[in-house]
Amino acid sequence: MIATWLLCAGALAGVIVRPFRWPEAIWAVGGAALLLVFGLLPVAAAFAAVARGMDVYLFLIGMMLLSETAREQGLFDWLAATAARHAGGSRQRLFLLVYATGIVTTTFLSNDATAVVLTPAVYAAANKARADPLPLLFACALIANAASFVLPISNPANLVLYGGTMPPLGLWFGSFALPSVAAIAVTFVALRLAEAPRLAGACHSDVARDRLSRGGKAAFAGIAATALLLLAVSAFDLPLGLPTCLAGLATTLCVCALAKASPIALARSVSWSVLPLVAGLFVLVAALDHTGVIRLVASALQNAAAHPAPGAAVAGTILALSSNLMNNLPAGLIASTALAQAHCPRVMTDALLIGVDLGPNLSITGSLATILWLQAIRREGEDVGFGRFFKVGAVTMLPALAAAIGARLLVG
Repeated sequence: MIATWLLCAGALAGVIVRPFRWPEAIWAVGGAALLLVFGLLPVAAAFAAVARGMDVYLFLIGMMLLSETAREQGLFDWLAATAARHAGGSRQRLFLLVYATGIVTTTFLSNDATAVVLTPAVYAAANKARADPLPLLFACALIANAASFVLPISNPANLVLYGGTMPPLGLWFGSFALPSVAAIAVTFVALRLAEAPRLAGACHSDVARDRLSRGGKAAFAGIAATALLLLAVSAFDLPLGLPTCLAGLATTLCVCALAKASPIALARSVSWSVLPLVAGLFVLVAALDHTGVIRLVASALQNAAAHPAPGAAVAGTILALSSNLMNNLPAGLIASTALAQAHCPRVMTDALLIGVDLGPNLSITGSLATILWLQAIRREGEDVGFGRFFKVGAVTMLPALAAAIGARLLVG
């Protein structure tokens, strides 16, 4: 048990700190491999854990294909020029436009889409407007998590936590409408104040905008169609992965045919390393489950459920902080399995979902979305260290979490 815990802790620390600047996937997969080598996890259990993430892998494949297709066809450059022109020379207005766009993208396409699809466009907009890109990039990262419980499809972690038994949309809105507004509003105000010096002054609004190509229009249509498809699939409580993957693949092939480009060359540009990273995290969670950790968590939740309101607030806060120690995807998996054993009241489940969605805004590796965001900005030549992100996250996530959980307790 102790050896398993130490290996899992070391692997997760590697994902967070990235020693030697090695990719996050190496540490997650390496930790999973060592668990098997030392016989700390049965091979069958490891394969079952990897298979459990199939819906997430398919979802990510679809989103990454959509993003790379849009990038290749100049859609991001066109959106960037449009945003810069509508900002009217104001960095504050450009910041507001980016934040509002992030809300829409996260709500209807998921927080991972905001990280993968919107971030490159925002970086291009900052360059065209000659504005400091970091406040705008932080807006992308934080709204990706702050708006991720507006709808069930807004975050794959929602699907993980509820374990395939998503509540109807009416019940969802009753629980999360007010907390979502609180999280989005508080995050905006806190980030706006924290980045005020960088947002001071004017930016360029006289930006040339090339005409959007046929391929770019097709990519935009593919993204819009994918959003509608996800809404429809969510309404029927069906898995999102395969429809997203098929939509991304269809969009890529159609756009490449129109542009007479090679889909193979486009596929080579996708950051595929995120898939083994996620698979490695699933295996690490399975190893923790194998040691009985989840039974301990379930017992703690049962004890907390004796006092639903304070118990929900404490449980949600602990999960929010824990998500930054192990990433919110494995944290959500642990919480989901524990909830199935503990049979907690709905208010506690909802508070845990707020914690697993919003908590990762504290650190750069707290969620898959922020890891994808980090990969996206690295491709543009930017980088943000753990300390820099933590400073921003501490002043934005903590008040937003308190506001969101408080709002959920208020609605009963």
